[in-house]
Amino acid sequence: MITTATLISGLSQGLIWAILTLGVYITFRILDIADLTVEGTFPLGAAVTAVLINSGMHPVLAVLMAILAGCAAGLVTGIFHTVFKIPAILSGILTMIALYSVNIRIMSDKATVAIENPSIKNLLQNVLPEGTASNVISIIVGVTVCLALVALLYYFFGTEIGCAVRATGSNQNMARSLGVKTNFIIILGLMISNGLVALSGSLIAQLDYGSALVTMGQGTIVIGLASVIIGEVIFIRKDRNFAVKLLAIIAGAVIYRTIIACALTFSFLKATDLKIITAIIVAIALALPVIKRGIAERKLRAANAKKLDSVLAAAEMGGEKIA
Repeated sequence: MITTATLISGLSQGLIWAILTLGVYITFRILDIADLTVEGTFPLGAAVTAVLINSGMHPVLAVLMAILAGCAAGLVTGIFHTVFKIPAILSGILTMIALYSVNIRIMSDKATVAIENPSIKNLLQNVLPEGTASNVISIIVGVTVCLALVALLYYFFGTEIGCAVRATGSNQNMARSLGVKTNFIIILGLMISNGLVALSGSLIAQLDYGSALVTMGQGTIVIGLASVIIGEVIFIRKDRNFAVKLLAIIAGAVIYRTIIACALTFSFLKATDLKIITAIIVAIALALPVIKRGIAERKLRAANAKKLDSVLAAAEMGGEKIA
């Protein structure tokens, strides 16, 4: 049964996962690259955060270090792609595979590392009124971080270098002819994207899992793409402002996580069915643009047919009058 608690849970998780979705959006839509590095960068952010917090570092500083680690992973993918001319998707796969071993090393050869020292969640529990639910804390953090990221990204992509990133994604040859150093721009975009993904992994580890898992990145690219597509199909039109597009992507992530949370409340579904639920949601999201286009075409044909009928009727009436 779908309850208010289920919807709040979907909202709280969706806002944190939306940070990952923003990272995927930068590579997938703006740079036009399907970057699989995120499957390794997500647990990388969580692993770095968990280990550093357990070693005594302040959780906020640990988050910043996780972002830098994610940027470094994006840098490696960018070098593979731009310097060594390896196709983007293969570059991401190579980095993703390497990051599995890197994450295991960071976690001292453990598959799971629990966060033992105070995290951001614990710090906020001490500040907020006693008894504040975990989901409320996640919502507060999620809203704050998402709005800050939308403001920063909106500002960045309005600058000269941000416009160069968008131009490179639209047409590399044209951007290069205008003097843009496209290789540098691609590397920069991948670094920003993977930094955001690592940030999401860091916050998920602190606010939701309470630990870092080496396998927590499996399927993140699918989750990110599904959220992007859902946000685009429902909210985005060509004339939308860039900030509105970013907010739509966040809304897509929230809708996706809410659908997942609601689906798992049905008794005939199990937690092990999460993959098939995800596949169905992605398939529907991918099919929605085609369905919308088909409906629009049918409406246009019906409107044209109606106009034609009215023109023919008017012509017949005119012929009768002449007769």
